[in-house]
Amino acid sequence: MGRRPNGASTIYFGGDGKWHGRVTVGVKDDGTPDRRHVKRKTEAEVIKAVRELERQRDGGQVRKAGQRWTVAKWLTHWIENIAVPPAIRESTHSGYKVDVVTHLIPGIGAHRLDKLEPEHLEKLYAKIQRSGRSAGTAHHVHRTVRAALNEAVRRGHITKNPVTLAKAPVLTDAEIEPYDIEEIRLLLKAADELPRNSARWGIALALGLRQGEALGLRWTHVDLDKGVLRVRRSRQRPKYAHGCADRPCGRKPGFCPQRKQVNEATSDTKSKAGRRVIGLPDELVTLLRKHKAEQDKDRQAARQLWQEGGWVFTTATGQPVSPYSDYHEWKALLKAAGLRDGRLHDARHTAATVLLILGVPERTVMAIMGWSGSGMAARYQHVTDGIRQTVARQVGGLIWEPERSSEEAN
Repeated sequence: MGRRPNGASTIYFGGDGKWHGRVTVGVKDDGTPDRRHVKRKTEAEVIKAVRELERQRDGGQVRKAGQRWTVAKWLTHWIENIAVPPAIRESTHSGYKVDVVTHLIPGIGAHRLDKLEPEHLEKLYAKIQRSGRSAGTAHHVHRTVRAALNEAVRRGHITKNPVTLAKAPVLTDAEIEPYDIEEIRLLLKAADELPRNSARWGIALALGLRQGEALGLRWTHVDLDKGVLRVRRSRQRPKYAHGCADRPCGRKPGFCPQRKQVNEATSDTKSKAGRRVIGLPDELVTLLRKHKAEQDKDRQAARQLWQEGGWVFTTATGQPVSPYSDYHEWKALLKAAGLRDGRLHDARHTAATVLLILGVPERTVMAIMGWSGSGMAARYQHVTDGIRQTVARQVGGLIWEPERSSEEAN
């Protein structure tokens, strides 16, 4: 019998009274053969185990040799070394980190990574919702752990991702009622009474800019003479670190008297389609000219306290408006206008609906709104009460059209 080729599987009876099998499945990091060992009571059992290892090897499904990760260790490694800026957006990283630290590590962290089952995940999603969190929160956790374990599969630490088999939390689309034309006018009238940044809400309701896009605008992005606005950057939520190393204040970083912002004020837009040029209505150009003059007065009043950054929307001392303050100003504006409560993002839905009412072509709407896919049109454009009433009158007029007299008929 000739010599077996290098790397061929072997089966033999050992001195311990058990049958053994060895299968070469690849190469280790140091360049030596990765030869796996299986042990069974009978020859038939070890042959079956060897054939299974060979099948996994040929299908590229063999777990990588090395340390056996727990879920907690892998998630920590992933969030600290792999899923980090600039590979992903900083806001995405922040969302991932909250899911990992708050939900995933406490919930399933003790499991071995290669022993995690879909049922473990489904129980975690149910637990999150029983604690009072929304289905949206549980679904975000689902997407985060799916991304983390997809990377573990790509790197050979596990052979399949159990998240793909787990049933994701069911999301129900919230019914969105955009503000109608009369309500938009009430909002703009209330905004005109604000001490500063009234044009912020004209841009939101007329152009549908995302919050970060509006707050990230600089005057270099606005050409009032040509009547165009360029969306280039997006305002980020500030992140802070302590600045009180010598005498710790004992507070959270965001409340430290000497806090230091550790992230950039703006980042790239949400997508490539977000970088866009939008034409400005004449009324909005007039509103922005008025806003610029009011900002000049703020600059003169602040004197040496003014921090020039070229921002379109600022605080009384020239700093960019924080997303947190902007959110509360929107809520106060709704109250001042005497309107029902609504999300800040509803202003964007409202702008899309106005474009629908005007019959603007879908491709043009996509360019104005910064959508990368046409499917977003169906998600953002809504039928308002005004449209419903118009359609109702048209249907009624067609079905119950008064019979014309014979004279009219002739």
